[in-house]
Amino acid sequence: MEIPQFLEYQEHEAVDNSAQKVPILPSDAIKEKQAGPPHEALFLILTYLPLFELLAMNQVCTSLRDAVNKDVLSWLNIIVDKALSLKLSDEILMKITSKANGRLRTLALMNCAKITDNGLQQVVEQNPLISKLYLPACTGLTPEGVIRAVKTLSDHGHCLKSIMINGIYNINKQHLETLESYLHEMNLDAKKEQPGSWPLLLLEYMDSPTFRHDKGHTIIDLEVCPKCDEVRMVFDCPRWACKRMIERSMTRCRGCRFCILRCQECGGCVDSQEIEEAVCAHILCSDCWLHLPKCNFCNKPYCKQHVDNKCCTSGSTGFVCEVCYAKYIVNLPSIVEYVDF
Repeated sequence: MEIPQFLEYQEHEAVDNSAQKVPILPSDAIKEKQAGPPHEALFLILTYLPLFELLAMNQVCTSLRDAVNKDVLSWLNIIVDKALSLKLSDEILMKITSKANGRLRTLALMNCAKITDNGLQQVVEQNPLISKLYLPACTGLTPEGVIRAVKTLSDHGHCLKSIMINGIYNINKQHLETLESYLHEMNLDAKKEQPGSWPLLLLEYMDSPTFRHDKGHTIIDLEVCPKCDEVRMVFDCPRWACKRMIERSMTRCRGCRFCILRCQECGGCVDSQEIEEAVCAHILCSDCWLHLPKCNFCNKPYCKQHVDNKCCTSGSTGFVCEVCYAKYIVNLPSIVEYVDF
């Protein structure tokens, strides 16, 4: 027998021997393995997931859906942000808050324009343990509806620690005084916050609107502006000299955004002589303007809120803003046609 034929014979023999050693199972012995219960570590993660992720897990599988719906701790703090704010209605809100079984502690509806007074009242009546009520820019609510919700929580004798209502239309001094009276009754043991004792900085508010309230330094986000005497958010100045004036009860640069111009970058007050403009038309102080990178064409910077709008060009150390990019680079072929070489 030749060598190639001998090697081929040994290979077939080895395959036949190995096949004889493998047991042949009957068809009914092969069964599909059923999915078991979720891992115990999953329940530790659920409480840290945002609302959007919790709702998305309901669509994954039956096990995850049951785990999310049965875990009450995951639904004690409902925070609705940009991902769901425009789609949230009274009916959907009732379904979501009902998962807390009347033990809801935090209700934060950020820019939820479709929520009405009746929807908020139904949620409050079924969840009397709410301690944080954040309703910024919920334009579907009225001051009377908010007062009725706060009164309901006050009648149950529970403590509403903080409330945010900035952006709700037609709030006047009388509404503010009524809300403050209910909140004061529910927080008799807490130290009364004096205006200006804990500074509210524009920069901190833009980064985290609930920062000041989560720290427990104030009960309501609105107060009467010392400049225009209107009910608005009143900001302090982060500059050292201005802080010293605030400590001495001098409120020259303390007021709402309509009364005092503030730098979009640092939040400090800006004098008329040092106003600088960003590409996004926001106001900047001279110090922030000098330290920010500028556009190669118009020599204007972006504030940090719109810094992602930069149009970087290849081979350039700087950047081109979106205005100059559309004006000079996109329309460059049409401009060249009119140039007489």
